[in-house]
Amino acid sequence: MQITRQADYAVRAVLYLARLGITERAATSTVAEEQRIPPSFLAKIISQLSIAGLLHTSRGARGGVTLARDPKDISLLEVVEAIDGPIQLNECVGEDALCAFYGECPLRPVWCDAQDELVKRLKSTTFEQLLAQAQSV
Repeated sequence: MQITRQADYAVRAVLYLARLGITERAATSTVAEEQRIPPSFLAKIISQLSIAGLLHTSRGARGGVTLARDPKDISLLEVVEAIDGPIQLNECVGEDALCAFYGECPLRPVWCDAQDELVKRLKSTTFEQLLAQAQSV
């Protein structure tokens, strides 16, 4: 499994906004330039993050983008899933398992456990924690 480039860009954009704080707006052009994200790609990402309730956007001369919530209340999982959808390591994992060997395969429990651990880790990692780690580097 690999996180998409779009999800990686989304994580970097949210981390950039988290550094600014919840009250400071940033122009999307500034975010794109600072994070080396193609502007047209960032526009789509910001739209998806806004629909997911993670960002607020405003137009005009004083417009820009801000976090919708405090960085401590935004998880890495939320950002990744806002862009890529629910994490699924294999099609046999999940409620709508699509496997001819469902119920008799020794691999399914391994995939399920691995996915559960990944989701748990991403869900428990907040942008506040990521900011703290970045400052200690």
